[in-house]
Amino acid sequence: EVQLVESGGGSVQAGGSLKLSCAASGYTSGVYCLAWFRQAPGTAREGIASINEYDITTYAESVKGRFTISQDSAKNTLYLQMNNLKPRDTATYYCAARSGQCPRPIVDDFFRTWGQGIQVTVSS
Repeated sequence: EVQLVESGGGSVQAGGSLKLSCAASGYTSGVYCLAWFRQAPGTAREGIASINEYDITTYAESVKGRFTISQDSAKNTLYLQMNNLKPRDTATYYCAARSGQCPRPIVDDFFRTWGQGIQVTVSS
């Protein structure tokens, strides 16, 4: 079974950038989907980006044009490059994995494997 560990979170001022990483132990093969979610206090978890085995990506409107999801299959690592960060991006960010196609929209019910979460704080 795949296990996921996020890193790279922290605090940044508005307009700044951060890059999150998600290391996957175990083997990811065949048809799969990797995704990033986030959850701010008092809100529902939001799917913001996904990528499949063909590097086809999907983004939520809230991050489109600012965030980029990518993967390095040789390193079994998923990335989220976040640029032009805004205070409303403050949340706990999670990576997730599933066997099968990427759901559209990016809904958490379809994902069975989750990282522990990492905090991103954007100050104005």
